[in-house]
Amino acid sequence: MLVLVALSGIALAGAVVAIVRAKHEADTGDSGVVSAPGGPRFDGAVLPPGVALPRVALRDQDGRLSATAGPRGRPVVVVLLYTSCLSCRVIAQQLKGALDDLRHPVPALAVSLDPRRDSAARARAFLAAVGLSGRMRFLLGSRRELEPIWRGLAAGPRRGSLEQQVRLVLVDARGFQRVAFPASQATPERIAHDLRALGAE
Repeated sequence: MLVLVALSGIALAGAVVAIVRAKHEADTGDSGVVSAPGGPRFDGAVLPPGVALPRVALRDQDGRLSATAGPRGRPVVVVLLYTSCLSCRVIAQQLKGALDDLRHPVPALAVSLDPRRDSAARARAFLAAVGLSGRMRFLLGSRRELEPIWRGLAAGPRRGSLEQQVRLVLVDARGFQRVAFPASQATPERIAHDLRALGAE
């Protein structure tokens, strides 16, 4: 009798563990990153819901006026970076790899974190060096002009070193910030995966 009770207890414990594990896998996916309830699984860090990307008009590396938020109905990639840092080149090249993997072009914007040094010429040289000329617009401006977008992305020089602020943010077709990658965690595969989850293809 005691043996039957013990076996029943072991079976019950095993069933509980299986249920908990199945729920955990459903919530996190293979990558172990928790997804938004009822939403797609993302490889990057899921951002709080309902935070829109500010619509700010800035000049790009060619002097053209451009809005920070891309056309509604399409996901947009926004990268916070500056021309003189090594990790910025790395994250930009990772983004290039992701864009190469997608069947359709995705709008990509770089936003300067260093308005004193990021000139139009340096921005053009940066884009050429990472292979994103013609595929990414590098938005420039004064500190005052850039601060609204920095605030909207919870970044900027006042929040720590410039290197710590470098990251990539994926914005969905409605203009909401959905996923973020710090430079150290961005890979072409992960970025492309999350853009597909946002409906880029």
